[in-house]
Amino acid sequence: MLHGFLPSLLEGASVTLAVALSSLAVALLLGLLGALAKLSRSRVAQGLAAVYTTLIRGVPDLVLMLLIFYGGQLAVNTLAPMLGHEDYIDIDPFVAGVLTIGFIFGAYLTEAFRGAFLAVPPGQREAGMAFGMSRRQVLWRITLPQMLRHALPGVSNNWLVLIKSTAIVSVIGLSDLMTRGQQAAGTTREPFSFYLAVAAIYLLFTSASELCFAWANRKLAIGVKEGQL
Repeated sequence: MLHGFLPSLLEGASVTLAVALSSLAVALLLGLLGALAKLSRSRVAQGLAAVYTTLIRGVPDLVLMLLIFYGGQLAVNTLAPMLGHEDYIDIDPFVAGVLTIGFIFGAYLTEAFRGAFLAVPPGQREAGMAFGMSRRQVLWRITLPQMLRHALPGVSNNWLVLIKSTAIVSVIGLSDLMTRGQQAAGTTREPFSFYLAVAAIYLLFTSASELCFAWANRKLAIGVKEGQL
């Protein structure tokens, strides 16, 4: 049915999964830093985090992808001669895609993590401080473990959207699942068959992800009363 293009689609699927997982790592880091900045006492940190989340959530993902890829390419090649590098520098589409998607979803995870931090009862942090813990110890030993349980639904939802959003990397030349599907559809002139196959692979990824998050939620809920979930 797929005219021998299945191996190509599977190769593209592996690229898509690599982009998604790498982007998630970037997004988790930026989201955590953004949430801490919004909850900090520094007005500068709060302001920078607010600008970041407002800007990213207000601009379409595709526009950001094109701006960062082509704008970044222009900026790098403008600055390179000043640093003594005369050759043209090509930005790797994989790196550009990962950084862009991670940057985008870091803004959404910032709000998810901020809400999760606020869901942890402040009395527990105060108790930790009363026992002589430093702010860092309270963060790592008390706040973060409980925050993760509250943040998991938001992380799960954002991951499901993120893995589908990786399709936009096809516009910057990365040979991902969507690109392989388009090439196969164009070669065979059977777009329905190949786009259906692409959709099935994305559905497989998201279904497996939901099972993993359900398992993680059960693990994190151990020892927690049902009314506190």
